Amino acid sequence: MTDGLRINYGETLGKSIIFAKNHRHAEEILRVFNREYPHLPGYAGVIDNYINYAQSAIDEFSDAKKLPQIAISVDMLDTGIDVPEVLNLVFFKRVMSKAKFWQMIGRGTRLCEGLIDGKDKSKFYIFDFCGNFDFFRMGKAKPTTNQMALQGAIFSLKAQIIYKLQDLAYQTEELIAFRTELVDDMVRKVQELNRENFAVRQHLKYVEIYANPDNYTALNYEGTLCIQDELAPLVTPDEDDPKAMRFDALMYGIELAYLVGKKYTRARNDLLKKVAGIAGIANIPEIKAKSELIDKILHTDYLDNAGINEFEYIRESLRNLIKYIPVTTVHYTTNFNDKILSMDWHESELENDDLKNYKAKAEFYVRQHQDEAVIAKLKSNVPLNHEDVGTLEKILWSEVGSKEDYEAEIGAKPLGEFVREIVGLDMKAAKEAFAAYLDETALDSRQIYFVNQIVEYIVHNGLMKDLSVLQEAPFTDKGSIVEIFTDLTVWTEIRKVIEGINANAVA
Repeated sequence: MTDGLRINYGETLGKSIIFAKNHRHAEEILRVFNREYPHLPGYAGVIDNYINYAQSAIDEFSDAKKLPQIAISVDMLDTGIDVPEVLNLVFFKRVMSKAKFWQMIGRGTRLCEGLIDGKDKSKFYIFDFCGNFDFFRMGKAKPTTNQMALQGAIFSLKAQIIYKLQDLAYQTEELIAFRTELVDDMVRKVQELNRENFAVRQHLKYVEIYANPDNYTALNYEGTLCIQDELAPLVTPDEDDPKAMRFDALMYGIELAYLVGKKYTRARNDLLKKVAGIAGIANIPEIKAKSELIDKILHTDYLDNAGINEFEYIRESLRNLIKYIPVTTVHYTTNFNDKILSMDWHESELENDDLKNYKAKAEFYVRQHQDEAVIAKLKSNVPLNHEDVGTLEKILWSEVGSKEDYEAEIGAKPLGEFVREIVGLDMKAAKEAFAAYLDETALDSRQIYFVNQIVEYIVHNGLMKDLSVLQEAPFTDKGSIVEIFTDLTVWTEIRKVIEGINANAVA
């Protein structure tokens, strides 16, 4: 919650997956989360085979506009789930299979346009609490700077402004009132912090100090640093428009720059762009009412002569108008007649040192080319022919790397099986394969449940080579195979369907 990648200008944690060990572990994680963040009901949820309507829960997590933001998963989101909005992966269990480890990492590699404040997703974070990177000898991860939420940044700016307004030059009636207003707001935010929250308890000393307005009377520079480092990351966001808050941060930044005597050319240009954007839609009554101020900012020397009072007046007057500025996207249409002579694969396109690994490159290629005929066949459970195998050999043994690279990383596994494990199996194709056993008139409820779990497994994993998994949950939730299929000839036929799906991945 503190260090994860965020959206909405830092106000909201991006979609995140916590990989838990088992159902009990997942429930305990959820319990602790709800205890620490009682003000965020529904923000986190368990998604595993123990819950009813698991697919509905996955669909809700996959919807960028719906909760939960954090999915606590036990095997169900490890593979085969495509949620481009995922920005944070938390490994809270040991993963003994390198293939599965890379598939789990793949949950974060999906591209997503405009996800982070209008910019495309360019990275995701992995939090590994169980030594998986060390286990697979992948080296140490690079540390990254923490991303402070917008509310926290504003909180820190206010502290610095309060500190500067103590100067003799600013002891006017208006600025004294302005400083008092800032102090009252900061005290309110600190007093709102939940002292039972784990993160807050780590900084309780400073919470107690700055919850008292008397301690702002003679704020020193060290105090502003304490507020920035100890309290700003803890501040909970107000229910306010992110664009308005972004404008607040811009204006407070300009005010602080003015107080310390620094130029604010870049911020001024940003302000002028925003005001010009508002001016372009002045037919809106709220904007028209501020036309005099807007005109002064754009067409006079108002900003050149402005001080703290004027900047604060701009902030208060225009912050709620920023939401009306239309979001525009520039599209470029090209018309090239040149023929493409060749296409080359460059390491830089992957933008990730980890993808220098052959297997990672191969998985990256397969995920990005699921519309290619042979890959689409594998995903749709269509049998491969010799030409298809030749195409896979060309891709995996020529374009992505060599046969030696493949065998060194993957071993003797057939190419089709390798690709199928990456893309999974289409749900429709899986249900068609088991259609005869999903008819309620053919099987009883326990048997249908068992077959549905097989379908889910194969959709996520592409194959079911190791039938020993059928001796574990969730397959055994209703009983063992012998208990569920008293007529073993029915089970034998179901097993043939599984073997047929596996065989379709091999020519």
